[in-house]
Amino acid sequence: MLNNIWPVFIIISFSYAIFSGNLEHLNSAIFQSTSDAIMLSIDLLGTICLWNGIMQIASKTSLIDKLTNLLSPIIKILFPEIKKNKHIQKEISMNMIANILGLGNAATPLGLKAMKSMQKNNPQKDTLTNSMLVFIVLNTASIQLIPTTVIAIRNSLGSSNPTSIIFPVWIATICAAIARNSNCYVNY
Repeated sequence: MLNNIWPVFIIISFSYAIFSGNLEHLNSAIFQSTSDAIMLSIDLLGTICLWNGIMQIASKTSLIDKLTNLLSPIIKILFPEIKKNKHIQKEISMNMIANILGLGNAATPLGLKAMKSMQKNNPQKDTLTNSMLVFIVLNTASIQLIPTTVIAIRNSLGSSNPTSIIFPVWIATICAAIARNSNCYVNY
């Protein structure tokens, strides 16, 4: 669907720029936005590298085991099918910790790893288990205590108070998690 929508938007934009005599402004905007995108990517790269490194170090220490034990009651309630599988619980807790810290880029590979492990234990390979569905919902909602990526973006764009987003993010992610989980259980 998007493969059809975006080319139409681009064609309409170029056509409008040509017919309205704003082709020079369009060219200027294209080059400025590519430059801005590269600068934003470089700014975010440092944050991503830092938190990915911290998560890798934490995975090699007992810190993740302690956090897994802390999250264990929640994980057992949300994922009753994997109560006895400590390996999958550890992968899920690492993903949840990365999401809670607002490290979506670090959480993605951890989430893929957890899903792969859950799929290995899935008796019906062509159907998602309840635990897999709940995991997808939680990742989509991405409950965050510290939205580091958003703060980094706001900081790189010159926000006077980049951390002012924290409280609204808490409200939005909690509401999204509740709405998606209730919808997940109702429809499944």
